[in-house]
Amino acid sequence: MNNNQISNPKVGVPTGMALNDKDYISSLLSTLKQLVKDYAVVLTEVSNETLYSEYKEMFNTYSSLQREVYELMFRKGWYVLEKSDANKISNKYQTLNQEFMDLMDKD
Repeated sequence: MNNNQISNPKVGVPTGMALNDKDYISSLLSTLKQLVKDYAVVLTEVSNETLYSEYKEMFNTYSSLQREVYELMFRKGWYVLEKSDANKISNKYQTLNQEFMDLMDKD
């Protein structure tokens, strides 16, 4: 494992043309991520309060499910994270903070 990666031991899956558990769960994660994005857009555009409440509930459900699937993949070693350099984080924070301050000054 690369020192810049954060992961768990990978659970092996069968190889070959047939789909395996990792393939199915990866597909599910991609679908849930897209649903969460789509519902976020819907929530910004719906004008009816009743519909907003219904969509918000669905958004919360899909968002929680997406997180559970991600955590399952991470536990099985199928999702690898990369460590961020502290300097990169600090620089990004400073850049975003400056942009925020610039926006505040325009008001």
